[in-house]
Amino acid sequence: MTSERCLLFVGAHPDDESFGLGGTLAHYALAGAQVFYACATRGDVGAAAPEHLAGHATVGDMRWAELQCAAQALGLAGLIHLGYRDSGMPGSPDNTALGALAAAPENEVVERVVQVLRERRPQVVLTFDPIGGYKHPDHIAIHKATVKAFHAAGDAAQFPAAGPAWQPQKLYFHVFPKGMLKLAVRLLPLFGRDPRKFGNNGDIDIADLARYEFPTHALVSIEPAAARAKQAASACHQSQLAGGPAARGLVGWLSRLAAQRDAYMRAWPAPRPGEPKEADLFAGVTA
Repeated sequence: MTSERCLLFVGAHPDDESFGLGGTLAHYALAGAQVFYACATRGDVGAAAPEHLAGHATVGDMRWAELQCAAQALGLAGLIHLGYRDSGMPGSPDNTALGALAAAPENEVVERVVQVLRERRPQVVLTFDPIGGYKHPDHIAIHKATVKAFHAAGDAAQFPAAGPAWQPQKLYFHVFPKGMLKLAVRLLPLFGRDPRKFGNNGDIDIADLARYEFPTHALVSIEPAAARAKQAASACHQSQLAGGPAARGLVGWLSRLAAQRDAYMRAWPAPRPGEPKEADLFAGVTA
């Protein structure tokens, strides 16, 4: 499965492809690249209201159906499930449940990602930053596995059962600009929201996340068509959308502001000192 340009995002749950870097995925799909999402879990332990579960046997079935809807909105060429169970947030009993990604042997996860890399043959690979965006155990686990798989995929001596060697050329981590997080920490209390208890379940500490800063080596501008595709994809994940006027107001405004550009740290090849920020993740890629 080859094309002139191919991009693979390796993430953890249904909705990671939409709420985070959906604008980038839509941007490259609209530009004619093959864009794939390798999703480690089906979001099995995500919260879901009864009305969203109607017609679905499990939460995982519901969330995968939402993901299929989002993939169509973004123009993805395909979805790949890596076969793991959602591990839940830090400290949850689900962290150690049978089949949970966070409890899986790292080498096993690496081999599964290597197999996807060798089958889809992307030039560009995207994943989370080293803290997984917001410290979710699954995000951190898939970050570590993707980094190792990126460097192992081109070595025929490693994981020979995973297929013929293929070396992707560029690896990026999606990052949240620290300025945006600091702005959210200041503004949320004005709208009655606690920045230390953000998200659908109040389990994301934005104030803590604002302490971490990763360099930005690439900024991808999201054109209106890609922004609309991301918005449509996000709307597919109805079970995960926080409601309420405050969320629609402030959070909606922050989301629209952040959606204008996606920021990335380039993990490979290592940036040179003084190198200008890239505007295209395929810059320098050879056929």
